[in-house]
Amino acid sequence: MEHNFKVNMNEYLPLRDVVFNTLRQAILKGELAPGERLMEIQLAEKLGVSRTPIREAIRKLELEGLVLMIPRKGAEVARISEKSLRDVLEVRRSLEELAIELACERMTQEELKELEEAQKKFGDAIETGEAMAIAETDEHYHDLIYQGTGNDKLVQILNNLREQMYRYRLEYIKDKDKRQILLLEHDHILKALQGRNISEAKMAVREHIDNQEITVSRNIKEKEQQTEKGKR
Repeated sequence: MEHNFKVNMNEYLPLRDVVFNTLRQAILKGELAPGERLMEIQLAEKLGVSRTPIREAIRKLELEGLVLMIPRKGAEVARISEKSLRDVLEVRRSLEELAIELACERMTQEELKELEEAQKKFGDAIETGEAMAIAETDEHYHDLIYQGTGNDKLVQILNNLREQMYRYRLEYIKDKDKRQILLLEHDHILKALQGRNISEAKMAVREHIDNQEITVSRNIKEKEQQTEKGKR
């Protein structure tokens, strides 16, 4: 498989950390797909580095649960599991409810106008149908809400969780039937924020996350069933 990701050198970081960050982002964004084998030689050639930082990065990714070491096969990108999805969304649900409450109270009219513009761009991305553009505009929409809380610590925690959510966000967006529903959910959240209606905003956020969990869980089960059939 041909990949577009490349190593972005950072003068402040050791090479091993740059390689680790590059591979981590490629996995989280789906550029390295679940179940895909990680071949040290190919990755080293692709990134223009030796095998040593690749090997070190793979070990660290294994500790994060993003990579699995398979006996006699080597490393592969960890598949998305129902438990990992549930764990992340349980945390996200609580944090998003706190964020939406604070945003309802604190977002300025300028910030709400910016969120409205972000929603239009999200709608445009859905019209084009390009998954990465949809994911990025979806992420930007939520980022504006986080920034609107005025709580730097909460934003920091949500940003860390956001990286872990990227895999699930892409998995959800791949389901074309759900894209218009996503648009309506964003509209629901936006209107609740504009009306400073905390209870309505919380309900809209819960519905948004619950629908994602239902859809992605179903996709995971279907893939597991296909894998089992392939083994028979």
